[in-house]
Amino acid sequence: MQTDRTSTFNRDRLVTRAPAVFKWLFISLVVGVGLSLGLYFYAVLSFDTDTFPENHGKVNARLFVGSGTNLPLIVGLGGAEGGNAWASSYWETQRNDFISQGYALLAVGYFGMEGTPRELDRIALDGVFQAIVNASQHSNINQRCIAVIGASKGAELGLLLASTYPEIKAVVAMVPGNAVFPALTIAMNTPSFSLNNEPLEFVPVPWSAIPALLRGDLRAAWVEMLKDTEAVARSEISIEKINGPIYFVSATQDEFWPSKEMSESMELRLKDREFQHVVEHLVVEGDHASVLNHFDDVERFLDRNFLQYSTVGC
Repeated sequence: MQTDRTSTFNRDRLVTRAPAVFKWLFISLVVGVGLSLGLYFYAVLSFDTDTFPENHGKVNARLFVGSGTNLPLIVGLGGAEGGNAWASSYWETQRNDFISQGYALLAVGYFGMEGTPRELDRIALDGVFQAIVNASQHSNINQRCIAVIGASKGAELGLLLASTYPEIKAVVAMVPGNAVFPALTIAMNTPSFSLNNEPLEFVPVPWSAIPALLRGDLRAAWVEMLKDTEAVARSEISIEKINGPIYFVSATQDEFWPSKEMSESMELRLKDREFQHVVEHLVVEGDHASVLNHFDDVERFLDRNFLQYSTVGC
């Protein structure tokens, strides 16, 4: 009987305390969310949008040249991972494949390295292009035949470069964006890219995208950004100005942003503007990184539409 009374007492005490426990859990949750939002808003409001980041306009560039002369130049651009991806051991096999096929390759790191901007924030298109110009002056390179290959944010950069500088004669854009999007900073209130010391127009982050960003769902955040059709129209990359063929490679289940849908919108834009060069779009079944398994398709596209014209100036 004593055991029964003790059990009943403990159960009654637990029932009595339960509302208080839930109350304090709820208060803790609200306080935690409030502090997180407060820190986020502080970061946004205190972020320096007027001063360009340290090392603005500087890049890390490494040129790889095989044997032969009059070589067309491929410029390799990494994405949001930062560093100089195409100069790394990870890309050595593909880099060597391009060189064996008769290209020179320029690997460009535009942030996240010593001597470059720390973050992907207002990266200077003119700074990247100057590195391309410098490399193209190598005696073994055909200055009239320059192509860019970029993936993700690197594809955004590649399309911007090619739409700004007619010296670039071909673009491979893998899982690309169709507009200028926010810098990859905690505040995300500046553009990723700039030109001639002027920030480019960009698609802002709406309040509706904040929950997705906080839970790490980047695709959902980008879907919210793309709903602002007026901002997208103002920030769209002028791909119709590109002076050569374009190859889009997108993914059906892209978890970072809707690359398939954005590639399709760029295809439509080019069709509407009666673009005069070859445009192809390879849709890959898979996630953001799955497109990296399709460099054989990239090689074939470049061979058909770029390499074979290098003897006549692309």
